[in-house]
This record gives sequence, C-alpha cells and structure tokens, in this order.
Amino acid sequence: MDKNNIQLEVTVAEANLILMELGQQPYIKVAGLIEKIQQQGALQLKSYQSNNLVAHSETSEILSEDG
Repeated sequence: MDKNNIQLEVTVAEANLILMELGQQPYIKVAGLIEKIQQQGALQLKSYQSNNLVAHSETSEILSEDG
C-alpha cells in the first residue's frame, strides 16, 4: 500500500457524500477507508466544536464586561 499521505479539505456535506458513495462499494474494498475518514472527521469536528465553545465563551465574557 502507498505510504504517501495527502490532505484534502472538504465540507462535512462533501465528506458525507463520499462516505455514502463508498458505502455502495463492496465492504472488503472500502471498510478501512470509511473508518479512517470517519475517525479523522470526528476528531476535526470535536476540535472545531471545542474551539467554537471557547470563542463563544470568551465573547460572552467580553460582552458582559462591557454591558
């Protein structure tokens, strides 16, 4: 198997479309790829959500200090 990695940027909707289309393929051929996409996506979404919560919290603190 190829050991070279690439990074792709896709929207959540695009990633879901890719996963949906991969789901139409024989399991034995795509199971590992589907799992890899799901794991990486979940980590990124969790990080994104955490960052948004922190940013929202900081904004709320700034607003309450001004108000």
